[in-house]
Formats: sequence, structure tokens, C-alpha cells
Amino acid sequence: MKKRSYLYTAALLTVLLIVSACTQGNAIYIQLYSVRDDIRADYEGTIASVAEMGYTGVEAAGYNDGQFYGMSPADFKKSIEDAGMEVLSSHASRSLADNPAETNWDEVWAWWDVAINAHKEAGMKYIVTPWMPTPTTLADLQLYCDYYNQIGERCNAAGLRFGYHNHSFEFKEIEGQLMYDYMIENTDPDKVFYQMDVYWVIEGGHDPVAYFNKYPGRFEQLHIKDETEIGRSGMVDFENIFNNVDTSGAKYMIVEVERYTGTPLEGVKESYDYLNEAPYYKSRAK
Repeated sequence: MKKRSYLYTAALLTVLLIVSACTQGNAIYIQLYSVRDDIRADYEGTIASVAEMGYTGVEAAGYNDGQFYGMSPADFKKSIEDAGMEVLSSHASRSLADNPAETNWDEVWAWWDVAINAHKEAGMKYIVTPWMPTPTTLADLQLYCDYYNQIGERCNAAGLRFGYHNHSFEFKEIEGQLMYDYMIENTDPDKVFYQMDVYWVIEGGHDPVAYFNKYPGRFEQLHIKDETEIGRSGMVDFENIFNNVDTSGAKYMIVEVERYTGTPLEGVKESYDYLNEAPYYKSRAK
């Protein structure tokens, strides 16, 4: 009888692990910047709507002075979890002085101490810097790389991961060096990951999969984006991206829609459905 009970328990655990793996494989998160206007008009209703569409969780874009969308970290976390989603990450940044060498580092690190603590209280796994000024010299770019390594070290100590999100300007040269490549090569993989925005890589004249192969494992998150709703433009080879996603190191896929052919909520619903129904995306769960 004990043996039969043991076998039943083992079988049940195996099934649960398989289900969990499948759910993780097909998880689709949303960058809340996609529905920014709706959130300003009706935060609770918008969060409920994206949860009903099937999104697994959220990446915030509303951090300011220790709060998320005007809420305490705990209240923000509760609002997302009450809707049936999870808090994954957040875009937050603090740039250096216009002349980076003149930066007041005491102010910078005080800002990050508050930000890191708030993100931890909100249940975040990641903090992602979504933008930086374009340096004019490699010396200033190196200063930013060193800065990001230090932020990453502080985030690691708090149990978080720190990353950088690209646009297209990072694919310009500074003193003969491609900015994006220089950043990847001069930041510590243990401290800084890259949240690749696949659309902006293409807008910058490059191929996301080529970057997967050049820097395997560096892209812990992918922003799945298109010119408008996902799949409409034909510019982005999503099938090739997802067929090579293991090389990238990506653990999470985050939908971001910046421009729409209809309303924002219609756009994020169309984008979710496109991914959820794509055979090459479903195959990731197998």
C-alpha cells in the first residue's frame, strides 16, 4: 500500500512539473507602457483587462520616488496579484550628469538605494534601465558601463537582477566602436543582462539572432515588439527569433506595443493572440 501511495505521489509530482514547465514556456508578459493612456484613465480596469486577455504578468513603467503608479510597492504588488498576474520587472533609470565626470555620486547612490528597496518590496525580479544619453566618447561610455556594473552589484546583493533595454541609437559607432557591442563586452554578465528589444535591433540595422549567436546567454529578457501590433509589419522574423531563443538566454518574453492601428487594449489583445496562436511560440512549451 505504501509503495502504491509513493508511486501515485511521484506520478502526480511529475505531472505538476510538466504542467509548470509548459506554463512557463508559454508565459507572456506585458510592458505596461503599452497601455499607458488607459492606465492614467482607469488603472484598476486596465489591469483587469490585460489579465483577462491571458497575460501572465507585468513589467512596470511607472516608478517614481519609491512608488509605482502612485502606489506603495506593497499596494502595487497586491493590485497585480489580485488580478491574477505576477510582478516581473520594472523600467527605472537615473542618468549621470551631462558631463558624466561631474556626477554627484552620493545623490546617485541614494536614489538607487530607494529604488532597489522599493522594487524588492514590490516583488520584482528585475530592474531594467530603459534609456541612457548617447555618449560622445568611449571614455564616457566606459563610465556608464562601470556605473551599470555597480548598479548590478547592488541589485544582486538585494536579490534582484539589473539589465539594460536597447533602442536603435545603441547601434551607432563611437570612436569606431559599435556602442551596443562595446556595452555588452564591457559589462559583467553576472551583474548586467540585456533586455533585447527585437524591433529596435532591426531598426538599428541588425539581426537579433546574429546577436544571440555573438553573445549567447546575455539576453535574459526579450521585448517582443513590432512597428505596430505584433506580426503586422512583416519586418520582424519572429519565427526565427523563437526558434533560436535558447541561444539568447531569454527566460521571459515581454510584449510591448508603442503604436497602434486601433486602441491600445485592442492592440495588446491582438499581439497576445498572435503569439499565443503561433506554432513556433507554442512549441517552446514542449
